[in-house]
Formats: sequence, structure tokens, C-alpha cells
Amino acid sequence: MTTTATPSTSGQPTPASTAPELQLDLVGMTCASCANRIERGLNKLPGVEATVNYATERATVRLAPDAAAAADARLDPDALVAAVEKAGYRASLVVPRSASAASAAPGSGSAEAGAAGEARPDALAALKQRLLISTALTVPVLLMSMIPALQFTYWQWLALTLAAPVAVWGAWPFHRAAAVNARHLNATMDTLISVGVSAAFLWSLYALFFGEAGMPGMTMTLQLLGTPEAGAHEIYLEVAAAVTVFILLGRYLEARAKRDSSAALNALLDLAARDAAVLRDGVEVRVPIDQLQLNDRFVVRPGEKIATDGVVVEGTSTVDASLLTGESVPVDVEVDSRVVGGTINVSGRIVVEASRIGADTELARLARLVEEAQTGKAQVQRLADRVSGVFVPIVFVLALGTLLGWVLLNGSIEIAFTAAVATLIIACPCALGLATPTALLVGTGRGSQLGILIKGPQVLESTRRIDTVVLDKTGTVTTGHMEVSAVVPASGISATDLLTFAAAAEEGSEHPLARAVVDHARATGTALPRASEFASHAGLGVTAVVDGRAVAVGRASWLASEWAIEVPDAALAPHEAQGSTPIAVAIDGAFAGVVVLADELKPTSRLAVARLRELGLEPVLLTGDNAGAAAAVGSALGITDVRAGVTPAGKLEVIRSLQASGRVVAMVGDGVNDAAALAAADLGIAMGGGTDAAIAASDLTIVSGDLALVADGIRLARRTLRTIIGNLFWAFGYNVAAIPVAMLGLLNPLLAGLAMAFSSVFVVTNSLRLRSFRPLPRP
Repeated sequence: MTTTATPSTSGQPTPASTAPELQLDLVGMTCASCANRIERGLNKLPGVEATVNYATERATVRLAPDAAAAADARLDPDALVAAVEKAGYRASLVVPRSASAASAAPGSGSAEAGAAGEARPDALAALKQRLLISTALTVPVLLMSMIPALQFTYWQWLALTLAAPVAVWGAWPFHRAAAVNARHLNATMDTLISVGVSAAFLWSLYALFFGEAGMPGMTMTLQLLGTPEAGAHEIYLEVAAAVTVFILLGRYLEARAKRDSSAALNALLDLAARDAAVLRDGVEVRVPIDQLQLNDRFVVRPGEKIATDGVVVEGTSTVDASLLTGESVPVDVEVDSRVVGGTINVSGRIVVEASRIGADTELARLARLVEEAQTGKAQVQRLADRVSGVFVPIVFVLALGTLLGWVLLNGSIEIAFTAAVATLIIACPCALGLATPTALLVGTGRGSQLGILIKGPQVLESTRRIDTVVLDKTGTVTTGHMEVSAVVPASGISATDLLTFAAAAEEGSEHPLARAVVDHARATGTALPRASEFASHAGLGVTAVVDGRAVAVGRASWLASEWAIEVPDAALAPHEAQGSTPIAVAIDGAFAGVVVLADELKPTSRLAVARLRELGLEPVLLTGDNAGAAAAVGSALGITDVRAGVTPAGKLEVIRSLQASGRVVAMVGDGVNDAAALAAADLGIAMGGGTDAAIAASDLTIVSGDLALVADGIRLARRTLRTIIGNLFWAFGYNVAAIPVAMLGLLNPLLAGLAMAFSSVFVVTNSLRLRSFRPLPRP
């Protein structure tokens, strides 16, 4: 049977793809060994680099660096699918996620069109049904085997009747996977389970039909721990049935964990609106979201979701962006305000002009970042993958050695069989394959709920090592918007009159400083008279006539050189020393005072720096601003290492010099001029309100732009890494410790199956604890 690589949303064949990366949905994987086998098969293809994630059941394939340089380099989806099928599994090409696709299929919880994605909910239900039926049949077998009082005459034949469906039908997924891998001359963890269950069941059949176990009056007691001299019971039906149930339970809990850990990503996609009220010739027309076009204008009423990214062109309102950014405080929007699709309009009616649609929206971009993070592998997991790849053959050798060793030393086939089966079952290292993916899924999912996007597993390892955090000033620790901080009049004029004349003259200017003065005047309720004879002098200032009086607003040096108006140094120096920008105002040829503007600190900047210090990080302030402004901000934040007047290239040099001195550096920035430094840093952290270039170059993104969340992001990444390491230690240590016990005949196969299933459940449960992560409380 041939599986097509064509997405279900496309009717055309795709023999080759120009995309730099493709993803495949995989069907049939049951353990980490399966993932390793598929990964090796894909990586054998020329020019291909592939990573297979067992937890997400997905392969990420890209061109190898040497192959990507070729002009005709292409990824062949058909060849990729054929390689997966050759390994004994099935695959389908994944359609990229987009918010509109998710909203178009609200019941799916996923935007993939592949058959694998569609089948997973049914597969989980089928697994649950198999588990429940097997449990119902196994419980009586266990009770009869454990309690002699329940062992009536010929009870063993009833046990056989109940256990046979469990050992055959209940364990069928393991038998089938083992057979598929055997046809490809390969052995996986399912092979261990299948052989162990089959051995216990077939031995019981032999003992019942050809031995003395089928005789009337046969009794037995269950020994979880035993000694080699005690031998083993004649039949192992309870072992075959109970081990099957325990492992099915482990697999079911794993499957549920995968679904739950992806809930954050699906919830992110579900934020998208399903339709929009588009204005066509002045009439509202309700259209599906995928029919929305760039520059379309659509109406958003109170309580409705904003359909896509855009700019407000009419009305004022308050927007709740908490589900997307993690920021609990609603944001006021007005004409020219930028809004993001998926956020909720709280109060007034607004009209928005679409600036981004489909896969280009902020929501779709964030979903891709989360998904990319969940498909990677940490360095520690790659080691675990290599271990699990050679583990299964070693276990078979150990089990065979155990069987032969006991036969030669003790002569008891029962003891030898018990020890060999226990070795097979206890050794199954399913937990190794789950250690990293489950923690990464839950950790990144929880991060996306809080507005913290972790790009990949390598980020986790970086956060553990960093000791220095470099903070860009403008837009990162400060708002990046100049605001009036003081109005200082000269003698003979009031502060209100000074602001009135200055703002009225500046009203005709589009300069950011001028707009800040005008906005401040309006915010304070100052009535602005109409100005005439307005003239703008680029980079210097403006002149106008206000209420019949000549007004000049601008640089002090310009007033002195052009208008012979001397501005006292005492009026400027205190403000310049604090890093503020004083604008001089003259009325009728005389100095009237200064309006002082400053780039204000963000409300959480002081708290953020304090919490970064608590994490053991030394802060460095980096800015292209003047030394006075930088020193003032550094003093306010308690940062002693301040680097001012630094160019974009200079920022990169600062990062490299810190690294050369032995520091492990995190860089926090938001602008295009920070992109090179973010990429060069050991850990790049971008503010979500910043430029696309900065976000693309970073490893971790704070969607809301709240600097205090940087510390929470580092805490979450470090906790996720600790969880991964703990999972791997438990999974690997458990196998190393338990295998010798089983080989010595001190472990009943029933207990071995229970312990093996528990190890997987422990790893999954330990990872799910990350869902309880909470940001540090705000004072």
C-alpha cells in the first residue's frame, strides 16, 4: 500500500518542495526505538536532516547545510514518505498551521489535514476501550491467582478463558508492532513486551495441556518477590494479563498527556475569530475569516473577537489581550492603534483595516513558534535516543543469558523462565523516550499560556548556564515613547500658559517630540488656541503665531543662533544630567521656559532587574543614547555597568567581548538594531512588541513586552530542564537498578510489568507538574 504525501487540502501532486522545512505526521510509532528507526531511515536520504519526536508523533525534515547551498536543492515529500514506509510505519505531509485554518475546523483542535492527525482522537478512544475490557477480564484472573480461597476446582481453566483474550487481543498492538519490526529485522521495546507476554502465556498453555497445572485441585499463591530456590508457579496467566493491562494503562496515560500538553497550542489557535463583519460599499457583510483580504475594513462590536491584525481607523475601545499575551490589564485603543487578531473588543465599536491575514498574523506566528519549540530535541534527549537504540538488542542478550545461566546453574526451567521474562519486561525503556518530549510539550505549552514563547530545547540548556543579562534601554527597560515629565516656566509666566503656547505652536508638527507635547497638553485638559503662520525648521524647532504672539519652540542652540535668544544653562543642565530632553520656548523674542521630555521607565523595570539578580544574573545596560540618559536610567534601576553611545555593530561587539571574558550572556532587546546582538548572545530574549527581525533572531519571546516576565521565562525554562534531567535520571537509573534484580530471579514478572508501566507514568506525571508553574507575584 502506498501512502501519498499530498496534503488533503490540495488535489495536486507534490513531487518536490521548495520549502526549507517540511513536517510529516507519523502513524504506528509505539516507543522511542520506533522514532529512532524512522529518524535513521530519513537521515539516510541524500541531503536530508531529520528529527523525529516521539511525543508529538512528528518528523521535522530540512535540507542539510551542504545540500541547501545547491541551486536545485529540493525536498521530495514522496521520497520522505517512502523512507518512513520502508521503516515499517506510515506518514503524511503536514499542512502548516494557521489561525484561519484552525478556526475553519473548530472541532478538530488541529489544523493538520493529514490522516494521522484525524485518526488520533479515535485511536485514543480505541485504546481506552481496549484498556477497560482487558482490565475487566484481568481482575478476576488476578484475584483467583492471589487468593487460594477463590481457587475452586478447575479454576485455572476459567483463568485461561479470561486471560486468553487479554494476552492475544489486549496485547495485539504490541504483537503487531513486534511483527512489523521483525519483518524489517528490527527489535523495539514492543518486541520486549510482546515476547514477554507471549512467553508467559505460551508457557501457561504448555503447563495446562501437557503438564500438571491443568489437574483438578491445583492451587497457587502469588509471590511478588521470591528467591531462586522457591522456583516459579506452573502457570503465568496472571502475569500475561496483568502486564498487558499495566502497559496499556501506561500507553493510555501517555496518549492523554500528549493530548493535554498540546492543549495550549490548540487553545492559541482557537482564539481566532471564525468570521468578520466586512464593510463593502458602506454595508456590513459577514464573511468567513479565510475570505478576508488585505486592507478590508471590518466592524468589531463590544464582546466580539478582532478578526485579524490591523489598524483602528474609526472609534475608540478597550481590548482584552490576556489570552494571547498573558497581560491581565486591558489596553485602550483609538484611531491609528494597532490591534491583534484573536483579542477581544471589550467596550466601544471600532472599525479596523486588515494589515495581516492568514498565516502572516501575529496569532499564527506565535502558534508556529510554539509548535517549532515542541518538535525539537535537547542535547540530553539525543543521548537518551542513542542509548535506547542499542538497548533492546542488549536486553535480548541479557534475557537469553539469564535463561541459559539459570538452566546451567540450577537446572530449573521454571526459575530460568521466570527470571528471563522478568528481565525482558522490566528492561523496556519507554520512559527514556518520553523524558524530554513530554516535559518540553508541557513546559512550552504553559509558557504560551503566560505569553512566554520558548523556541526550542536548546534554549533550556542555555538558560542554565547564563550569568550575565544585557538589557537594551529604549523600548526594553523604557517605554520607547517620549513623554512630558516637567514644565518649567521662566519668571513672569505660569506653567499652564507656557504649555498652552508651546503645544499650540507644536500642533502643526509631526515630530515625535512635538506630538508628545501636544498629547500632554490635551491629556491635562489644556485648551489650545489656533496657531497661524506655522513654520517647521527640520531638526531645529518650529515657529508660529499664537493669540497674536510670536512663539518659537526648539533647541536652545537654535534659539540662540537664529533668534538671538539666550537660554540660561541653569534651565537646561539639571534636566540633561538626568538624561531628559529639555525643549526651549520663547515668546515675543524672550525666553519663556522649558518643556522637559523623557523616555519613562516601564512600570515593571525595577522589579524585573531585581528578580534577574535573584536568579544570579548580573545586569548590563546597553544603549545608543547619550551618557547622561543612560546613567540616569542605570541609576534608577541600580545597574552599575552601563554602556552608552553604542551603535548596532557596537552592541554585537559588547556581547562578544563579554563572552570572550568568560561570561555566558543573555541579551534582551526589541529593535532591528538589536537583532545581531540577540543572535550572537548565548540566549536571545525579544520583547513581543518589538520588530520581527528581533523576534526572529531571539530564542525566547515575551509576547506582552513586560520585562518582569523575562525572569519568569528563565525560571520556566530552567524548571523544564530540571524536569527533563529528573525524568532521564529516573528512567535510566530505574532500568540499570532493576535489570540485575530481575536476572537474579528476585522479581516476579507481574511486579516487573507493574514497575515498568509505573516508570512511564511517573515520567509523564512529573512532566505534567509543569502545568502548575506560576509567574512570581507582583508587589
